[in-house]
Amino acid sequence: MLLENLNHLSVFKALYFNGPISCPEISKITGSSIPNVAKSLTELIKTGIVEEKGFAFSKGGRKPLIYALDPDQFYIISVATDQFITKIGLVNLNNDFIGEVESFEFNLSDKTATAANLVNKIKRFIARLTIDKVKICAIGVTIPGFVDTEKGISKSFFKEEYGRLRDYITESTGYPTFLDNDSSAIALAELKFGFGREIKEMMVLNVGWGIGLGMVVKGEIFRGFSGFAGEFSHIPLFKNDKICNCGKRGCLETEVSLILIKQQAEKAIAQGETTTIKPDKKGSVDISSVMTEAAKGDALAIKLISNAGYHIGRALAVLIHIMNPETIVLSGKGSEAGKLWFAPIQQALNELCIPVLLNDSNLVLSNLGVNAQLVGGAALVIEHIDQVILKKSNSNS
Repeated sequence: MLLENLNHLSVFKALYFNGPISCPEISKITGSSIPNVAKSLTELIKTGIVEEKGFAFSKGGRKPLIYALDPDQFYIISVATDQFITKIGLVNLNNDFIGEVESFEFNLSDKTATAANLVNKIKRFIARLTIDKVKICAIGVTIPGFVDTEKGISKSFFKEEYGRLRDYITESTGYPTFLDNDSSAIALAELKFGFGREIKEMMVLNVGWGIGLGMVVKGEIFRGFSGFAGEFSHIPLFKNDKICNCGKRGCLETEVSLILIKQQAEKAIAQGETTTIKPDKKGSVDISSVMTEAAKGDALAIKLISNAGYHIGRALAVLIHIMNPETIVLSGKGSEAGKLWFAPIQQALNELCIPVLLNDSNLVLSNLGVNAQLVGGAALVIEHIDQVILKKSNSNS
């Protein structure tokens, strides 16, 4: 396979994460000379992996040719699991989703949430695809909790059943699989396709059923010594004596999460508080409806998000003093509430942060949408495409 050539591989990655772009731009991204890049492009065009896309705009002089990957040369399966819902999508080399993203309930705390059941869902998704299955190059799986990306192990879920989750999925599906933490995957998506294209010191907040954190330091995902850096939810911020899921008391997650906002909304409605949030017949509230009604001005919904936002701001103040990030990006499911988070978070930051540090940190809303984790799962595969090639070469030898 041509991508076994390291120059070709670096060009391929540059086109996936930045294309369509010109030869000089690829040279700048990869650090390879223009003649070497041009040679790689010529050979990749011959195989159909790369296409010429016309000329770039130029204010003067010769217009450079623009190059892009052929989006249908091969595909990636991305699996994004949170505590309750799993999504599976097929991604092409344009980073576009092909067909509909499948979504299903998969409660990680339930006994039925086994690795075998997850694999069955993945295999059924693949079986329904109309594309040539040979063109599926790999699977990117992202899940909450402690994930050892090097060994492919989840230390929070599936750990007793099959040991190395990554290897089990690989063996069961026949496709190379890569495993990462959900918040790290969202940070990777932001690094490659969002604000990270311009900003290299960035904290990406995954506001979800818990509050996750992906850290970008010097343009790379920062994982810490053991690979588990970013456990933002478990900052011991409160003296509330509440036991967290981690077993400790007073963690941020004991006071702030979409689960708690949902529960608080249900309790308020049950007590007769006036609101436009509509529960179902069992009194259960859809968290998306809370955020939707907050955007419409519902007082209860705004209060719940504001309270949570203030506590997030308190925790972010600690983070700013330690890491001094240029930008903090709000992402995850909670980003559906949009800029409603900004005022309460900023209030806490103004109260608690040293101004010289706070003035250098911007708070922004991700523009990647609710499928950021899926995008990150696909990016995870491309980041490790050399391993995919190696495994395929070994299997063919």
